[in-house]
Amino acid sequence: MAGKMKRMLDSAVRNTIDRVWDAFWSGGISNPLEVIEQITYLLFMRRLDMNQQRAENKARRTGKPIEHAVFDDTQQDLRWSRFSQLTDTQAMYDTVADRVFPFLRALGGEESSYAEQMKDARFTIPTPMLLAKTVDMLSDIDMTNSDVNGDLYEYLLSKIASSGVNGQFRTPRHIIDAMVSMMAPTPEDTICDPACGTCGFLVASAEYVREHHPETFSDPRLRARYATDLFHGYDFDRTMLRIGSMNLMLHGIDDPNVHYKDSLSEAGDEDAGRYSLVLANPPFSGSLDYEATSAKLLRRAKTKKTELLFLAHFLDMLEIGGRAAVIVPEGVLFGSTTAHKKLRRALVEEQKLDAVVKLPAGVFKPYAGVSTAILAFTKTDGGGTDNVWFYDVRADGYSLDDKRTPVEANDLPDMVARWARRGEEPERSRARTEQSFCVPKKEVAEQDYDLSLNRYKEIEYEEETHRAPAEILDEMASLDAAIAADVAALREMLA
Repeated sequence: MAGKMKRMLDSAVRNTIDRVWDAFWSGGISNPLEVIEQITYLLFMRRLDMNQQRAENKARRTGKPIEHAVFDDTQQDLRWSRFSQLTDTQAMYDTVADRVFPFLRALGGEESSYAEQMKDARFTIPTPMLLAKTVDMLSDIDMTNSDVNGDLYEYLLSKIASSGVNGQFRTPRHIIDAMVSMMAPTPEDTICDPACGTCGFLVASAEYVREHHPETFSDPRLRARYATDLFHGYDFDRTMLRIGSMNLMLHGIDDPNVHYKDSLSEAGDEDAGRYSLVLANPPFSGSLDYEATSAKLLRRAKTKKTELLFLAHFLDMLEIGGRAAVIVPEGVLFGSTTAHKKLRRALVEEQKLDAVVKLPAGVFKPYAGVSTAILAFTKTDGGGTDNVWFYDVRADGYSLDDKRTPVEANDLPDMVARWARRGEEPERSRARTEQSFCVPKKEVAEQDYDLSLNRYKEIEYEEETHRAPAEILDEMASLDAAIAADVAALREMLA
């Protein structure tokens, strides 16, 4: 029953977001990113009011002053619970445009990363009527349940139906969750996504830590790390950074540590050795300012291909013992350029390449049909690759067409479970006709460090059964007798 109720609630939330989306398009805002940004601002305003209400309730229970008040006594009319009740739509519009938005831009202090992202925030809802209609619809959503809150935002992000100008496209949440489960982040990690976009990997990592490490919130030191130094993100798209910052805050991270940075430029060099875990789906295409690209990266991989430069950057960012799970286009696995081969050799010989997980070609539809894979590796700077574990994901729980509707077939749970057992004998000895198998480093080196699964996979053919000639002659004689009997019966009928 609980599962059914959640599905019904999810459907209601989706329908509300669809109606809000349609209202924006009818109101003249047709850019998907702008729609998402404006709706996010409104959801964020509501979340701030909810935080204040919780603090007020706690103060009433304990008899102590309000802790971490969002609104002071002079700002009470800026709260969602106040302006959403205004019957004069022009008054509501003026309050949000002239007072709430300046308040949002100043929130968190001048030095916070949030203030850094919000300084360019603009309120672009064109009419009081559209604002009132949107506020009314969003007020109907129950945001007290953190799961619903997260689902709401994920569905909102899924409305981005085309790739960005820099080769960006949204990573499906179930793929992110599988990668996070593989890496199993802890509250002692320092996690980074250097192409963070809407911060999906950071949000999923935060939820994983919250679920699997409840001690994080009872230990003052770990709680402080969770709020300040556990999650880091960089991007050079300020709209994405604003959406990502608010995404983190809507998921309970009050001071998101995300900043503007072109990770492939000289500015990215300062991240060398800083992180214990990298999770990313970097841009596969788009323009690259070769002159501004880090000389350090170009020494690792002299190329203009962003996917190779990001792979080199991931290696540079990790501390010794740090680990990574990153999505790469399939061409990285078998490309024949010097840069391709040099990076693959470095992963196998100088670091510890743990796994290559082949994803179905339709995973990123409708954004892109590119074939991709997950690379999982550990930085050692001293080798350590023994066997490379391969897994062929054939189904991910959704149809592989543009509609991406849910289906029963889903290899991701099996993939995550087998990943955890990849070093054990039953998994290591699986035949190469299976969905997962291991390949010794020596064989990978002999194949010029080709990492494509099909290079090593074997296809099982069903052998044809060979019968003795006498058996075949007996079968033919029986068939001749049957035919003769049928002919005799037919003649008798015709006589």
